[in-house]
Amino acid sequence: MQQNRDTEKDLQLGELDVMCVNESGLEHKWQHNIKYLIIGILFGIVFVKSEVISWFRIQEMFRLQSFHMYGIIGSAVITGMISIFLIKKFNIKTIYGEPIKIAPKTFNKGQIYGGLIFGFGWAITGACPGPLFAQIGTGATVITVTLLSAIAGTWVYGALREKLPH
Repeated sequence: MQQNRDTEKDLQLGELDVMCVNESGLEHKWQHNIKYLIIGILFGIVFVKSEVISWFRIQEMFRLQSFHMYGIIGSAVITGMISIFLIKKFNIKTIYGEPIKIAPKTFNKGQIYGGLIFGFGWAITGACPGPLFAQIGTGATVITVTLLSAIAGTWVYGALREKLPH
């Protein structure tokens, strides 16, 4: 009986891994994506002006020498918490009227390993995936090595995913 429930739970979790809960069924012309390009450029400018992409600021954070990055990350977490609360409370939909579904999350030990690898990579390179493009855009072309490494790491994870602890 217990084994049946575990198998049923594994099937449900497996379905969530394969299925993208918030995938939109809408199709748009390529010009529709220009607004995302503009928002991305503006977001990059905000990253540069707030010094989020500064290798020096990132090193300060990991050496516990400054509150700057912790303040930015903390405000992002609080903003995210408030946003999720409001989305759930008022059943907010996308601008196209599609429902927003937030899938339940389960903890597994692989998240600890992944978080440690991510954190070590962030501390060593002075870059996390979000600001990589802004760093390259400011002329720090050496960051292309970090970008290619992030792409390679994603590919390796995809190839080894079934063998890794989840």
